[in-house]
Amino acid sequence: MYNAEPPKHADLPTTKRLLRSTIIAIISAIVILVTIVLPAEYAIDPTGIGRFLGLAEMGEIKTQLAKEAEEDKKATPKSDNPAATPGAQPRSSLAGRIFSELFIRSAAAETRPAGRSDKLTITLKPAEGKEVKMTMKKGAKVAFAWTVSSGVVNYDLHGDGSGRKKSYKKGRGVPGAEGTLTAAFDGSHGWFWRNRGKKDVTVTLTTRGQYSAIKQVK
Repeated sequence: MYNAEPPKHADLPTTKRLLRSTIIAIISAIVILVTIVLPAEYAIDPTGIGRFLGLAEMGEIKTQLAKEAEEDKKATPKSDNPAATPGAQPRSSLAGRIFSELFIRSAAAETRPAGRSDKLTITLKPAEGKEVKMTMKKGAKVAFAWTVSSGVVNYDLHGDGSGRKKSYKKGRGVPGAEGTLTAAFDGSHGWFWRNRGKKDVTVTLTTRGQYSAIKQVK
């Protein structure tokens, strides 16, 4: 049988080290509380990190469900059987909800094109027209913005594919536009611009969303 030697005084943590470790632990707990627990539990997201991670949406859903359960409870006569009372089901743990949310989001992401972003610049001579198209699946969304430098253009936001054609929006003498494009069907969707002015103009397009390719086709 061996007897363990008592630790030497030099091996023991100093008061300064203990204090520093305690402060680090407190700061870490506060960070977790603000960035994870509050957004996921109460939809309180002062930093914006919770919404970026999708936790704030969970908190909003949970808060709404709790509110509806409370309203149902007030509107329903009391019962001796807890299982028959609305909202009596046990609440899932935070870890379980986070895992479920991440799993569902990952599975959904596999069914649609991964998000991407691009920026294109094209120059149009007088009377010249050019077209930019994105390859999109039905229901995919793309946030876009385009501006014209030193002039205005006529444009047609449209799509074609799967044996279908659709014009989403048109404009004449427009200096720019922005919005969200939702694909009505699988195919190519984008813009045709024409310069009706007497000088060259430059169109700068930025896109962000669910599309697999983007290119100038004319």
